[in-house]
Amino acid sequence: MENKLFAGTFVVLTRCFSKVCCACCHVLLLFCLVANLLALPTEASAQVDLDVKYGTELIKGGIKAPDFQLMSPDGKPVRLSDYRGKYVVLDFWASWCPDCLRDIPDVQNMFRKYHARGVEFIGVSFDTNKSAWQAALKRFGISYTQCSELVKMRESKTAADYGIRWIPSMVLVNPDGIVELATVHSYKIEKRLAELFAPGCRAERVISELMVAGSKGLLSAVIQRPKGTEGKKIPLAIMMHGFGGSKNDGLLSLVSDSLLSHGIATLAFDFNGHGSSEGRFEEMTVANEIADAKAVYDYAAGLQDVSEIFFVGHSQGGVVAGMVAGELNDKNVAGVALLAPAAVLRDDAIRGSTLGATYNPLDPPQVIEMPGGKRLGGRYIRTAFRLPIYETSAKYHGKAIIVHGTADRVVPYTYGERYHQIWKGSQLHIMEYYDHGFSQNPYRVAEIVSEFMTSVLEADGQ
Repeated sequence: MENKLFAGTFVVLTRCFSKVCCACCHVLLLFCLVANLLALPTEASAQVDLDVKYGTELIKGGIKAPDFQLMSPDGKPVRLSDYRGKYVVLDFWASWCPDCLRDIPDVQNMFRKYHARGVEFIGVSFDTNKSAWQAALKRFGISYTQCSELVKMRESKTAADYGIRWIPSMVLVNPDGIVELATVHSYKIEKRLAELFAPGCRAERVISELMVAGSKGLLSAVIQRPKGTEGKKIPLAIMMHGFGGSKNDGLLSLVSDSLLSHGIATLAFDFNGHGSSEGRFEEMTVANEIADAKAVYDYAAGLQDVSEIFFVGHSQGGVVAGMVAGELNDKNVAGVALLAPAAVLRDDAIRGSTLGATYNPLDPPQVIEMPGGKRLGGRYIRTAFRLPIYETSAKYHGKAIIVHGTADRVVPYTYGERYHQIWKGSQLHIMEYYDHGFSQNPYRVAEIVSEFMTSVLEADGQ
């Protein structure tokens, strides 16, 4: 609510320059600057981790998982020891628990994905009403193994053995019967499963390094395509990194791996002044990054073995991807995936604060010293002031998906929501507890992007 309120304040502020005297604008700007510095979260803010509050008594990793024998809904015994030799996810929940019901889709998704790879799932319910328990299982279509003592959680021996004081809680047990991880966050279990099983699924690929002429010199780029597709026309996704990043950023690398495993080639590149590309960081602006992205698009569009082109952009790269898509004909872009798009950068410039560096927004210096040693040019601020981010992006009418986290302290997720509002028919994934880099489980984000692109291709008959 605060972020939406102050976003509105910025609109009023920019309009005031043409309606009131300069002195009044200075006063209003100073007021907004102070108010927003106090109100908006920063990257240093603590991320949401409920384990710190509700998981302190959970069983610890490295401990042998206590065995149990509970009854299934149809009265059959369920023993943990019967699953020795396999990874087992214990899902502690109850049909009367709202948070548990909210987590069911995530747990179901994990079950569908990892049960086929040999992971077993056991739901341990703290329901006392058998009929309510069975009704919930039917209502949500829960098909993995379920069991219960049919007693209150505080009276349950299983709850005591596993230190369960809060539900939902989940415990991952390894094939040797040892606790691998215990948490109240389902995304932590999913991330650990991805780490255990994803590396072996890394697709074989053919890698080509190249240089593309950009706005400030040559851009370093790399094309990866699934091995065996040489000479064949396949879809390609152009990957656009964020402010200060590079084509080798971990999140986009995972997205690329996932796309390759689905038969989609990727082209990642460094914007000017980043990574191995030419140009100076202090000369970088969103405008010349848009020019870079267009140059890369033109190169990709000229390749004989590319059938369709997608855009994937993270943070500032998301802003660039959205604006370039808006400037190109819809027929030229098969789909756009924005990950935590940093449309806040315009408001940050007006506020006089960019990623921890503060300045006079009405008269920014030629160079701004950024945390970490980078030097940001004043032109970046001056051009960001009037950047038509949403207005340009709104010209795109094709397929799109926006993924944003509620714990993003760099770009509040309301900025991602606005893309969803201007792009009618787009998909919106708001990831609870996820930060700006989706560090809670980047594998899940990679999977979401791949599912989006494959669905677009299937709809197009490919």
